[in-house]
Amino acid sequence: MASVAAINTITQEQFLKLLIAQLQNQNPLEPITDQQFISQLTAFSTLQGIQSLNVSFEQMLRLQQLMGGASLIGRSVTYERTPGGPTSSGSVSGLSVQNGQVVLLVGADRVSLDQIRSVS
Repeated sequence: MASVAAINTITQEQFLKLLIAQLQNQNPLEPITDQQFISQLTAFSTLQGIQSLNVSFEQMLRLQQLMGGASLIGRSVTYERTPGGPTSSGSVSGLSVQNGQVVLLVGADRVSLDQIRSVS
């Protein structure tokens, strides 16, 4: 999953640089109106809010995955060893987080949540 920082969108810093450049280079005979300026500041505020919301959703997703993985400790799972390949079964004895992903310890195997096919 791509992080919010890695997604190709305009950043707050880029937005402010554009706004400052616009103000510095505006036509003195036709300066930006109050309404236009307020509109741009509102867009900036909206950008900040969306970015903050995205960070919160990412944190909530990580916590959800961690809780889901923790709930499997002591349970028997069937999982695909390779995508579309044979399955194996075993009891989940622990978990870790590697590169932002929850990884379950099943016997000697490290199993990601998306490899799990059934839980009993």
